[in-house]
Amino acid sequence: MLSSPFLSLLLVIVWMPAWAANPIPAQPVKVLQPELLKIIDKNARLEILAEGFRWAEGPVVEPQTGDLLFSDVPANKVHRYSAKTGLRTYLFPSGYTKTQAGNPGQGANGLIFNQQQQLVLAQHGDRALAVLDGIKQNKPVYKPLAQYYQGKKLNSPNDLVQHKDGSYYFTDPPYGLAQGDKDPHKEQTHNGIYRLAPDGTVFLLHSALSRPNGLAFSPDQKFLYVANSDPKAAQWWRFTLQADGSLGNAELFFDATALVQQVPGLPDGLKVLPSGHLLATGPGGVLIFNAQAEHLGTIQTGVAAANLALSADQQRLYITASNYLLSILLKPKSNQSALAGGF
Repeated sequence: MLSSPFLSLLLVIVWMPAWAANPIPAQPVKVLQPELLKIIDKNARLEILAEGFRWAEGPVVEPQTGDLLFSDVPANKVHRYSAKTGLRTYLFPSGYTKTQAGNPGQGANGLIFNQQQQLVLAQHGDRALAVLDGIKQNKPVYKPLAQYYQGKKLNSPNDLVQHKDGSYYFTDPPYGLAQGDKDPHKEQTHNGIYRLAPDGTVFLLHSALSRPNGLAFSPDQKFLYVANSDPKAAQWWRFTLQADGSLGNAELFFDATALVQQVPGLPDGLKVLPSGHLLATGPGGVLIFNAQAEHLGTIQTGVAAANLALSADQQRLYITASNYLLSILLKPKSNQSALAGGF
């Protein structure tokens, strides 16, 4: 039998007005610097495209259709969202296919389309980078691209980008392992940033970040930005990119650790506009920086934001935020390009 205090609380929840249950802010754009207004209108509104996911992640726009693909990591699924036809499950399983010891509740995380317009997935459960090699009898078929470093299994690849030379850069925190760093199946002694060369060789580029996560190149590919999703060191780092593909100087770009106790979210996925501005999910929503590391403002999401993607014309921003898929309009590309400069 339910206690009286519990029943009272239940009644409050049941009779709570619908508007009170929606955590998405009605006025999400928080302006800290006027420069932000070249990127997004102060009155821009977030639109809820879909909801009800366990942890939405890794959005990417499919080049051929303009549809948005995104992961629901604990559900081991990739969904497809179309403005015309709505939402449907596209891939199941997405990242755990029973080929590796690890956490069976973890599917794919980050997604990209490579230079051949193939879908490449950072698979938590299978502890691999893999390319979608087709769908047979309604089941996806994956071809592993990277599973090991120096003969030992990767932790659980999280996010990835492709360089113009064809190589992949990816992060490998322990989030796909049930016990994280203490998991008995963890074989790497570090949580690394890696490069998968076109010939299939995996290089460890950096091992000092505690929770390397989202990553993105600067427009000229001279720099690599990497998020560190550690609540004790909630930071973004900028690395110089060397001619041989290795990483050079590491520079602390922005430290948001103080914000972690105030608003939900950690540094996670990020994208860089042609102007050099960073759109980075983190404490409070999507933080927007210029190349000089000035925090211009935040698109507040009300819940922890995980990742983001840009439409083909770069005028719509898609955001995966906890159990929501959101979108918001940006200013036209011409306005953003007028801001180009710096790094």
